[in-house]
Amino acid sequence: MPRILITGAAGFLGSHLCDRFLKEGYEVVGMDNLITGDLRNLEHLFPEAAFSFYNHDVSNFIHVPGALDYILHFASPASPIDYLKIPIQTLKVGSLGTHNCLGLAKAKNARILVASTSEVYGDPMVHPQTEEYWGNVNPVGPRGVYDEAKRFQEAMTMAYHTYHGVETRIIRIFNTYGPRMRLNDGRVLPAFIGQALRGEDLTVFGDGSQTRSFCFVDDLVEGIYRLLHSDYPYPVNIGNPDEITILQFAEEIIKLTGTTQKIVHKPLPKDDPTQRQPDITKARAELGWEPKVARAEGLKITYEAFQQLPREVLYKQEHRDFEQFVRK
Repeated sequence: MPRILITGAAGFLGSHLCDRFLKEGYEVVGMDNLITGDLRNLEHLFPEAAFSFYNHDVSNFIHVPGALDYILHFASPASPIDYLKIPIQTLKVGSLGTHNCLGLAKAKNARILVASTSEVYGDPMVHPQTEEYWGNVNPVGPRGVYDEAKRFQEAMTMAYHTYHGVETRIIRIFNTYGPRMRLNDGRVLPAFIGQALRGEDLTVFGDGSQTRSFCFVDDLVEGIYRLLHSDYPYPVNIGNPDEITILQFAEEIIKLTGTTQKIVHKPLPKDDPTQRQPDITKARAELGWEPKVARAEGLKITYEAFQQLPREVLYKQEHRDFEQFVRK
């Protein structure tokens, strides 16, 4: 039974990865400091004999007894609302946390995949974004703590690969959605669905012409699984190239939820990317991967999951405070 460590295991993506690797017959060690993760995402796994959990901050030294074959480093705040609440922790997990995970991979002779992001491209001047594009990032802007942490993470990962010979993989994740997203994380999909469920107007920043490309979580997990088991050590974009404007997306959410509320416009946050669309040529060539779940199908599944949230979660005041934060 291969053994894998998944950091950020209690988060949105981490918990889905735990599900997938347990299903594939792996022994899964989950690790999370729960600063943004939620144990409710993992509670269905605790009865599993092949699953164990460590409440630990990977920015500190990591000790996992026994052999490890693989490491997935997904520990990091991943939304703009978190960047402004915990900027130092965001920088530390991308730098110190990555260093610790890479050191553990070297010590255990394990293959490691690190979760980078489309945010390394900043507000891109190349469209769609290819892995060869170096990006247009403001290092001292409100998003810089996340963007630069991930850029450093990539550099550190490649250094361990070239200098120490560690088997490394780098994924650049584009906008992803699905069940278990935090309702208050400030990203556009939970913000829109939360507003619709509460009977509030949907807030679009700017004129809504900025674009995003949304990938359903099951498709992303499949891409991660294939990349981990590939022989390709360089960054790979994983995302859905089906681009849509935020205004069009708001209209889709209104239609999906049946809300009678209207769309209202607010000023565009600083450094909000105007375009976001992955070029997945490399993923197709190296991994044989492309997304399969249509947005209409994925949104229906996600909306049904949000409808199951307890009323006290849906109506927390913090869910209505997201406008003060930068949002993806």
